[in-house]
Amino acid sequence: MAKKDIHPKYYEKTKIKCACGAEFNFGATKDKMEVEICSACHPLYTGKQKFLDAAGRMEKFKKRVEKSEKMKKEAKEKTKTKTKKEK
Repeated sequence: MAKKDIHPKYYEKTKIKCACGAEFNFGATKDKMEVEICSACHPLYTGKQKFLDAAGRMEKFKKRVEKSEKMKKEAKEKTKTKTKKEK
């Protein structure tokens, strides 16, 4: 037998709401829950891939890559000009 007053309250019909709008009812220790992704919108289950770009992360990453490539190119050009001057 389980000890009394040590376990959280169990809700038989917890309402779970997804960001896509789908709603489910399950048993849980909270009466309401919100999730970002569920089986109705997850690419593994739906077969559709979608990109969630939070706060422009992809743009920031692309800018960083471009800056890095530009700096590598400039460094390479500097080493070429130095070797030409030494000859």
